[in-house]
Amino acid sequence: MENENQQIRIVQETVAGKEITFAHVMGGPAPIIYQKLGLNPQVDYRSSAIGIMNMTPPESAVIASDIAVKSGNVYLGFADRFTGTLIITGEISEVMSALTEVVNYFRDSLGYVVCKITKR
Repeated sequence: MENENQQIRIVQETVAGKEITFAHVMGGPAPIIYQKLGLNPQVDYRSSAIGIMNMTPPESAVIASDIAVKSGNVYLGFADRFTGTLIITGEISEVMSALTEVVNYFRDSLGYVVCKITKR
C-alpha cells in the first residue's frame, strides 16, 4: 500500500425484489412515539401497538395497506408508495393479526420473500 490514508468509496444500490424486509410490532409504545410520528393520539396507550413494515417494490405498500385495514380494527397511520413503508396502529392483537395477514398474502399469493414478524 503506497498511501495508507486513502479512503475506500463504497456505492450501495438496492435492487427491487419482491420482498418484505421488515415487519415489527411495538406493544404499548410510549405516547411520545405517537406524537412524534403524527399518529392518532386518541388511543389507550396501555393496550395499543404500532406495527411497521417495509417492502419492495415500494408500491407494494398500497396493497399491504388495503389488506391491513380490511383484516381488522386497525388505523392506517402512514403508507408510502415511494419508500415501501407502512405504519398501522390499534390493539396489540389487531395489529399482530393485520401484519400476519399481509405477510401471509404476500408470501402465499404474490410469491414474495418475507421476513418473520418480530414483536417487543
